[in-house]
Amino acid sequence: MRIDAHHHFWKYSEESYGWIDDSMAVIRRDFLPADLEAEVRAAGIDGVISVQARQSLEETRWLMQLASGAPWMRGVVGWVPLVDPEVADVLSELSRNPVLRGVRHVLQGEPSSYMARPDFNAGIRTLRDFGLVYDVLVFHHQLPEVIAFVDRHPDQPMILDHCAKPAVRDGRIEPWATQLRELARRPHVTCKLSGLVTEGEYSAWSPASLRPYFDVVLEAFGPRRMLFGTDWPVCLVASSYTRWVDTVTRWIAPLSRAEQDEIMGGTAIRAYGLSSHSIEARG
Repeated sequence: MRIDAHHHFWKYSEESYGWIDDSMAVIRRDFLPADLEAEVRAAGIDGVISVQARQSLEETRWLMQLASGAPWMRGVVGWVPLVDPEVADVLSELSRNPVLRGVRHVLQGEPSSYMARPDFNAGIRTLRDFGLVYDVLVFHHQLPEVIAFVDRHPDQPMILDHCAKPAVRDGRIEPWATQLRELARRPHVTCKLSGLVTEGEYSAWSPASLRPYFDVVLEAFGPRRMLFGTDWPVCLVASSYTRWVDTVTRWIAPLSRAEQDEIMGGTAIRAYGLSSHSIEARG
């Protein structure tokens, strides 16, 4: 089963999505399940993980509602107020719906010291009680703090989004590569192969220009700890959905069929617990 482990939906407004600047004007519109369904069918994708794009419970509930009418939405990574002392009550309510498979807070928008906050870490510790993973969204320069953060939670499954956004546009691979390899030594962390096209030049990237970053991720994490994702519709500022699918497919072609299957779906199924929830329960 082929899983796109990272994409977003939204009803666009400038107020809610101010991070979409003029260079990304092509995605200043609504993106809803009907828009994505045609893309995944054409690309041979069997299911998707829908990830929060706003830090609101309203959006989390909305994504879960969308999934009720779209069985190919296999899971939701939502936002909850992790620093709230009552976050366990919120998680208790939301997790009654098994489509909620994970939680994310936009750490790339916070000072790196945020990862050391006692209230944030207390919130992270509640996730295990509900069988939820945590998606780590950071920039490459935050990796030292990420390593310290994940070490505080050795029993909490973590998924690194977008390979920690390396400095592709500047053509730099260090210290990202060394720090990523160090992070990968933690077996409870996996890595999403997504988001690279928008870290490079939107109109000038090529598979060859991104290949060195892919090679580092593959070396560090290996196929059983890598998840394919598109970051649609954000990727559309630099690549069509099918172009990114084709790029990754070509990169992994030299691997064994079993290893390719891990990257394109197997790791996502295990990491998000889809085998016992979304796939069996939702058909």
